[in-house]
Amino acid sequence: MEFTLTHEANLSLKELVVRSLRGQRPEQETLRALDGVSFEVHRGEALGVIGANGSGKTTLLRLLAGVLSPTSGTVRMNGRVTTLIELGAGFNPDLSGEENVFLSGALYGFSRAAMKRKLAAIVEFSELGRFIEVPVKNYSAGMSARLAFAVATDVDPDILVVDEVLAVGDEAFQRKSLERMQGFRSAGKTIVLVSHDLNTVATFCDRVLLLDRGRILAEGPADDVAAEYLKRSGAPE
Repeated sequence: MEFTLTHEANLSLKELVVRSLRGQRPEQETLRALDGVSFEVHRGEALGVIGANGSGKTTLLRLLAGVLSPTSGTVRMNGRVTTLIELGAGFNPDLSGEENVFLSGALYGFSRAAMKRKLAAIVEFSELGRFIEVPVKNYSAGMSARLAFAVATDVDPDILVVDEVLAVGDEAFQRKSLERMQGFRSAGKTIVLVSHDLNTVATFCDRVLLLDRGRILAEGPADDVAAEYLKRSGAPE
């Protein structure tokens, strides 16, 4: 997966036109965010992805979620995919929490009637109570994230793609979220989890990938790969 970065100083419109007429192009750099990354995740497996900032974790999840298209290679997903990346980012701030539940449900392919049947459970899990009728622009970041998690995990996905969402809310809500994820796993759902919390990764995931500068540095049992990451980062195990 490659991105093209353009390096250009701040120029006036006149300077840009003159440079264009002269055939002068801005300096460009190709950034390879992922390089030769290849893996399979089996039905019912929980795969963890760890690595330092800038290692390619978020790019990988966005490819799996279909937000990005690969510049080379292919991504194959079999089943309904729900993504938990940047929770709440897709909400319309001017709509109420309830209205956003119906909007999100439509994006996941559910009818209004189907989401109406799910609404009570979503409100209960998100712990929003009467605030479900308040516009989302008045929510705290935690409230938006809790609602987004509740919606995304209530639409019965076959594959759950997760980015650091287990840090949502207070300790009690985090524990409830992890229990719901465990329930998915027990039901044979497939989970891909990115997290900096190595304890969560080690206890929750069957297998872990360690990314470094866009490449897979290690792959294997969670405890072994987490130990390798700590060793390479110089942190105490």
